[in-house]
Amino acid sequence: MKILVTGGTGYIGSHTVLSLQEAGHEVVVIDNLVNSSEESLRRVAELSGKAAEFHHVDLVDEAAVEKVFAGSAIDAVIHFAGLKAVGESVREPLNYYYNNLVGTLNLIRVMDRHDVRSIVFSSSATVYGEHNPIPYVEKMEIGANNPYGRTKEQIEDILSDLGAADSRWHIALLRYFNPVGAHPSGRIGEDPQGIPNNLVPFIAQVAVGRREKLMVFGGDYDTPDGTCLRDYIHVVDLAEGHVAALNHIAARTGVFRWNLGSGRGSSVLEVLRSFEKAVGKPIPYEITGRRAGDLPAFWADATSALADLSWSTTKTVDQMCEDHWRWQKNNPQGYAS
Repeated sequence: MKILVTGGTGYIGSHTVLSLQEAGHEVVVIDNLVNSSEESLRRVAELSGKAAEFHHVDLVDEAAVEKVFAGSAIDAVIHFAGLKAVGESVREPLNYYYNNLVGTLNLIRVMDRHDVRSIVFSSSATVYGEHNPIPYVEKMEIGANNPYGRTKEQIEDILSDLGAADSRWHIALLRYFNPVGAHPSGRIGEDPQGIPNNLVPFIAQVAVGRREKLMVFGGDYDTPDGTCLRDYIHVVDLAEGHVAALNHIAARTGVFRWNLGSGRGSSVLEVLRSFEKAVGKPIPYEITGRRAGDLPAFWADATSALADLSWSTTKTVDQMCEDHWRWQKNNPQGYAS
């Protein structure tokens, strides 16, 4: 098939482009390059031997999106593009709602006009909010507690309503947790702009000398070592999950929801120790006060993805840290190295 990947130069997007190409699909990428680099696609082409067709387009520009569809016989879409920092979304809610919602509405309106009605949407575990017990199960009532999470929730609502109104649509909503790691080649990986928002890229930047030390937010939670527990998933496993979902919905109409996660929680200190093992030396850190909005623990119940998609995670936290470190060590300044 010919698959359009929005946000395909980003961290998860670029790994998914590679997985799609390895599965024999042709790939077209749309990205506005606000938080990513086209260099990722050049490296994906090195690894796969195939160049993805790239369009420097912002989804909020409906006419530009229309032009891409008019010029390519697209069969299905995997939709990653969107702003994704929780803290920034609290400070700039209008920007998040405009970018994420208008961009998605433009995309699915153009899809509908071109009779392309298969979409895999990159949602998030943040839609489960604070009120649900762990592990999170897809049938739970969702309720995000920040603007970023609410944009994901509202896009899920839009796609669910669309699927209910028009039985021609094939829709997968993938809720996932904490993607980490990198392609084992060390050629593509996570390249956050500015200060990383997530644990592992921050540890990696400390390990490579870009930052002084890791700040651990809270050491007094009701968890085995006092630090927060999160569900970490290797980005290559996550990319394979998107391909599996795409294959599953190809022959099935309706709206499907799957958690993509490992099904277990790993603590901040556990991940830090794994990364130290990969690096071969201690990494400086300091335990400081809790961060507002952090939950003590959350992880996925991923049994539905296993049952429906024959998909489960294959890589350990140690492997995630080894691969992430290989990428960071070989690319100390990310794609600008």
